[in-house]
Amino acid sequence: MDLISLLAEERIKKAEANGEFRNLPGAGKPLELEDLSGVPEDMRMSYKILKNAGYIPPEMELQKEIVALRDLMRVCTDDSERAVFRKRISEKEIQYEALLQKLKRNSPGTLNQYRERIENKLT
Repeated sequence: MDLISLLAEERIKKAEANGEFRNLPGAGKPLELEDLSGVPEDMRMSYKILKNAGYIPPEMELQKEIVALRDLMRVCTDDSERAVFRKRISEKEIQYEALLQKLKRNSPGTLNQYRERIENKLT
């Protein structure tokens, strides 16, 4: 271990002995770790930065909209409203496919992996 690691370790032990870690929020509960397994390894850092900034990639936004529209259509009882939902879902799916085709032309290898993982998570 280097000097910094030793100092850090010493301070942690001292704080623990003094009870400074007691009564922390979430004590005794499992950690809520982010699951980035669906994001290709070379895109994880940029994904995390964008996510922390509140940005959602356009393809994810479209997927969320499609899922929400399908849920609304599922509970809808009026046939005319269901037809409107079907049309909107179809439009969003076309937009989604067009966006993926555009992204595929720009970065074919990584995008295919990313797309498969997104689709597997949403289904």
